[in-house]
Amino acid sequence: MNLIQYFKESLVELHRVTWPTRKQAIRSTAIILVFTMALAIFVALADFGFTEGIKAIIYNFF
Repeated sequence: MNLIQYFKESLVELHRVTWPTRKQAIRSTAIILVFTMALAIFVALADFGFTEGIKAIIYNFF
Protein backbone atom coordinates (compact mmCIF):
# COMPACT_ATOMS: atom_id res chain seq x y z
CA MET A 1 0.00 0.00 0.00
CA ASN A 2 1.46 3.31 -1.00
CA LEU A 3 1.04 6.62 0.78
CA ILE A 4 -1.55 8.05 -1.63
CA GLN A 5 -3.75 4.96 -1.29
CA TYR A 6 -3.47 5.18 2.49
CA PHE A 7 -4.73 8.78 2.51
CA LYS A 8 -7.57 7.96 0.12
CA GLU A 9 -8.74 5.11 2.35
CA SER A 10 -8.36 7.29 5.44
CA LEU A 11 -10.57 9.95 3.88
CA VAL A 12 -13.24 7.37 3.02
CA GLU A 13 -13.12 6.09 6.59
CA LEU A 14 -13.46 9.61 8.01
CA HIS A 15 -16.71 10.04 6.05
CA ARG A 16 -18.09 6.93 7.79
CA VAL A 17 -17.47 8.28 11.28
CA THR A 18 -20.47 9.41 13.29
CA TRP A 19 -19.31 12.75 14.66
CA PRO A 20 -20.83 14.16 17.85
CA THR A 21 -23.02 17.22 17.66
CA ARG A 22 -21.70 20.52 18.99
CA LYS A 23 -23.92 20.15 22.06
CA GLN A 24 -22.61 16.63 22.77
CA ALA A 25 -18.99 17.73 22.36
CA ILE A 26 -19.43 20.71 24.70
CA ARG A 27 -21.20 18.55 27.31
CA SER A 28 -18.49 15.87 27.19
CA THR A 29 -15.76 18.49 27.45
CA ALA A 30 -17.48 20.11 30.45
CA ILE A 31 -17.81 16.75 32.22
CA ILE A 32 -14.12 16.00 31.66
CA LEU A 33 -13.06 19.45 32.90
CA VAL A 34 -15.18 19.16 36.06
CA PHE A 35 -13.87 15.66 36.78
CA THR A 36 -10.27 16.79 36.18
CA MET A 37 -10.64 19.77 38.52
CA ALA A 38 -12.24 17.61 41.22
CA LEU A 39 -9.43 15.07 40.94
CA ALA A 40 -6.78 17.83 41.06
CA ILE A 41 -8.35 19.28 44.22
CA PHE A 42 -8.50 15.83 45.82
CA VAL A 43 -4.85 15.11 45.03
CA ALA A 44 -3.76 18.54 46.29
CA LEU A 45 -5.65 18.07 49.56
CA ALA A 46 -4.29 14.54 50.00
CA ASP A 47 -0.75 15.80 49.33
CA PHE A 48 -1.19 18.61 51.86
CA GLY A 49 -2.60 16.18 54.43
CA PHE A 50 0.18 13.65 54.00
CA THR A 51 2.83 16.38 54.12
CA GLU A 52 1.44 17.81 57.34
CA GLY A 53 1.10 14.31 58.80
CA ILE A 54 4.71 13.46 58.02
CA LYS A 55 5.86 16.80 59.46
CA ALA A 56 3.91 16.11 62.67
CA ILE A 57 5.46 12.66 62.99
CA ILE A 58 9.00 13.90 62.32
CA TYR A 59 8.81 16.92 64.64
CA ASN A 60 7.13 15.01 67.48
CA PHE A 61 9.39 11.97 67.48
CA PHE A 62 12.76 13.34 66.40
